[in-house]
Amino acid sequence: MGRYAALSGAFMTQFMVIGSIFGFGVLFNAFEQDFGWSRTLLSSCVSLAFFMMGVLAFFAGRLSDRFGPRLVLGGAGLGYGIGFALMSQVSEPWQLVLIFATFIGLGMGTHDVVTLSTVARWFEQGRGLMTGIAKVGTALGQMTMPPLAAYLVLTYDLETTLMVMGVLAGSVLVLAASIMDHPPRSVSERSTPIETTSERGDARKSNTFRTLCMVQFLFFPTLMTVPTHMAVHGMDLGLTTSNAALLLSVMGGSSIAGRLLIGLQLDRMGSKSAYALCFASIILSLLGLLVLREPSYLFSLMVLYGFGHGGLFAVVSPTVASYFGMREHGALFGTIIFFGTISGAIGPILAGYAFDTLGTYSPAFLTLAIMLTISLLLVLTLPKPAQSSVQG
Repeated sequence: MGRYAALSGAFMTQFMVIGSIFGFGVLFNAFEQDFGWSRTLLSSCVSLAFFMMGVLAFFAGRLSDRFGPRLVLGGAGLGYGIGFALMSQVSEPWQLVLIFATFIGLGMGTHDVVTLSTVARWFEQGRGLMTGIAKVGTALGQMTMPPLAAYLVLTYDLETTLMVMGVLAGSVLVLAASIMDHPPRSVSERSTPIETTSERGDARKSNTFRTLCMVQFLFFPTLMTVPTHMAVHGMDLGLTTSNAALLLSVMGGSSIAGRLLIGLQLDRMGSKSAYALCFASIILSLLGLLVLREPSYLFSLMVLYGFGHGGLFAVVSPTVASYFGMREHGALFGTIIFFGTISGAIGPILAGYAFDTLGTYSPAFLTLAIMLTISLLLVLTLPKPAQSSVQG
């Protein structure tokens, strides 16, 4: 249908998938009150979905490379909506776990690798900016869906909230998938940047690819843990449910700036500088979370955190393209995502366990800050790509 239709579909998919999963974090207290379930259980469900995101992204990237995004995203999006609707009928913990392992995990597993790989194929020039624009959908989802979930659960009940979220998610995601397709022919598939040979399988043996996988492994837990627990952390410090949901909106608003500014400047500053700027912003916010207990400070910290959070989501896909080209971009990008979600799945669980046992998130925030620092050091060892992502 065209490049801007593909960009619009990617935007809508990012909006709904991530907005809905962050909206689930606002419902933790409702689940605790209705069922008496712990935060360890609830955060484990989110972690399981992110783990399945990594497992399924590996295959989704390959399927998208071969069959295009429409079929892959359409089926996954419908399943994602069904998953939220089914959550309205759960009565036992194992039912919630099963839904997240299947329906929610399916939607998570396709939303990033398929949409961003498709955008990268359409936009050989300005790839960083267009990736950032697509990821603005995620930020707007973070700003919109948690307050909507808070409004619904306060106005109606948990069952109605989940049913509405399911119908909305399924409808929007199927519509988004219907307007997406690969370009008829991508010039970028002929590019041969650094470390790319006639056999793309060699890319996985390169030091650059291994470093990118390790960096993703180290920073991704932060991107999963902070949004999952921030709303309930704010409530612990005295914020109301509505104001706690507003924390996620502030995070999402700041991340828009991060996605657009980092995406716009990515081709000029290079991947190493872009990564480093994002990591520094997040590290400072985590240190702030460790020492500042006044709830009003959380909003400023989420501005700082959100910028780095959003920027990182605009960096990875163009970085893969700049090093390895586009012929198997979906498969390579999916592999890197898999490494991130292995650790990302564990982060929210350990943070929930830390709170349940120690009554504080401080050990989690400190651990995440250390991992981000190591990521920063690793990024500085990356070589310069032979050609920029603008060239493909």
